Amino acid sequence: MAGSGVFARLRNLWSGFVSLWISDLEKEHPEIAYENAINALVGRYAGLKKATAGIIRRRDEIQTRLAQQNKELAQVSAELSVAIEGGQDDLAIVLVQKKQQLEASLAELRADAESSVKDADSAKASLLQVEAEIRRLKAEKDTMLAKMQSAQAKIRINEQLDGLSVDAEVKALDNVRQHIQTVVAEANLNQELKETSLDTRLAALREKTGEVGARQELDRLKAAMAAKKTQKTM
Repeated sequence: MAGSGVFARLRNLWSGFVSLWISDLEKEHPEIAYENAINALVGRYAGLKKATAGIIRRRDEIQTRLAQQNKELAQVSAELSVAIEGGQDDLAIVLVQKKQQLEASLAELRADAESSVKDADSAKASLLQVEAEIRRLKAEKDTMLAKMQSAQAKIRINEQLDGLSVDAEVKALDNVRQHIQTVVAEANLNQELKETSLDTRLAALREKTGEVGARQELDRLKAAMAAKKTQKTM
């Protein structure tokens, strides 16, 4: 007995694991849950349709029996009238008894016929309701799956946008930018150091001094030429 209890608990535990696994699977793939629900309704519809067909068959059979017995009652009533008119009391008694039996049977058949009609109408209404539920669930499946696909696309886009600044490509580009700026700064620094060095300043001074000397020599030559012209005119 104890062993059977352990096996029962293990079976329940395993069933619980399977149920959780199926639940997680359906969350990841909701189309499975919808298909399972739709298939369950389709199976219920098939069973209900078969049961409804049996109820309708019974209704039709009762209606047929009711029509036959009504016809038989009319025939017996006509025969009874002929027997009474012909003074055939022995036949009339038999026909009266048969008529009474038919009338009692017809009363039961009418009640059964009324009940069978209600049962058939109720079964057909239930069948139509399940059919409508199947159509509604199929439409809901298409709508909900489309919404989920749209939401998943938005999530993927947001994840791409959120992770854009930390992508390796963007990091590499930032490193390249920093390297370029460093190279430019280094080149500018070399130029600044060159402009402020003593050798550069001395060379600039010598160039300026030479230019001043050349200017003075030019002025002297111009003065000498002017003096010569003055002497010639005298």
